[in-house]
Amino acid sequence: MNTQFTRRVALAGAVALMAVPAFGQDGWPTGPVRVFVGFPAGSSPDTLARIVADELAQRLGQPIVIENRPGAGGVIGIQQMLVSAGDGHTFGTTINGPLTTAQRMMDSTGFDVEADILPVTLIATSPLVLAVSADSDVDDLASFVDAAGVDAEAIAYGSVGQGSGAHLTAELFATEAGVSMLHIPFTSYAEVTTSILGGEIDAGFMAPSAALPYVEAGTMRMLGITSSEPFAQAPDVPLIAGNAGLPDDFRAELWNAFIAPAGTDDAIIDRLNTEIADILADPTVQEQLVNIGWQAAPGSADDLRARIVEDTAMWGAVIDRVEAQ
Repeated sequence: MNTQFTRRVALAGAVALMAVPAFGQDGWPTGPVRVFVGFPAGSSPDTLARIVADELAQRLGQPIVIENRPGAGGVIGIQQMLVSAGDGHTFGTTINGPLTTAQRMMDSTGFDVEADILPVTLIATSPLVLAVSADSDVDDLASFVDAAGVDAEAIAYGSVGQGSGAHLTAELFATEAGVSMLHIPFTSYAEVTTSILGGEIDAGFMAPSAALPYVEAGTMRMLGITSSEPFAQAPDVPLIAGNAGLPDDFRAELWNAFIAPAGTDDAIIDRLNTEIADILADPTVQEQLVNIGWQAAPGSADDLRARIVEDTAMWGAVIDRVEAQ
């Protein structure tokens, strides 16, 4: 199948990134803290950011102001964080795309991940589940892989478009399982779900929260989950990792992270990392995250930096494979 994969996005205007002095910690914070979110109010990344911000404001003794700047899959939010930086009180939260795949999928993001952004901490992760209709002939991951191995069009799966997380996850799965599948792009998960239930396509990767109502109604089945450990929202769904011949280290997750502009003082990074880790250790906060489809996953700034590098390489290889088709 000869498809043009790379979606080129022409961004209006350029982000003027200037060298900034290190922002010291003495008396920090001395005023409101701004956190840019590249998605609209009410979205899942926005809700997650507000859960953390509410607790963080109490710990820092200053208001946390969420600035929603949606657009370009979260890239606009990072751009706005960078052009607004300068006082040590400006930060951002972002999903993984702008830090891992956007550099490959856009003509220009207006920033360099390594040079312009400092990792603070991973906040949470959200896996996908491989879902099929309850009427499907496949009832587990092994039989799904066997069915997909018949030929490249034996299994048709849906996603919300070329280059989407669901599309790349399916292609990663196919590569690791040694099979090929037919990709059918849609414009929304509602269309993917309707097509699975109607038998128009065979499967799709989607958020557990999107599939659960149909599983509970007996019309859909979840064959596996892409996280590296059981997910609290769907604890009984088997891991894809180590199952049906897939490698033990298989992992494909959406993640959300707290970031800072380059030049932010190390002491501020350390303070934020510690405070956010304590917030995410609270069972009440963990439950709030699970209820919106996320699982707390704090770590060091170096852990986040390593995750960015690892996922950039992993998804880059998947993009290369799709572009070569």
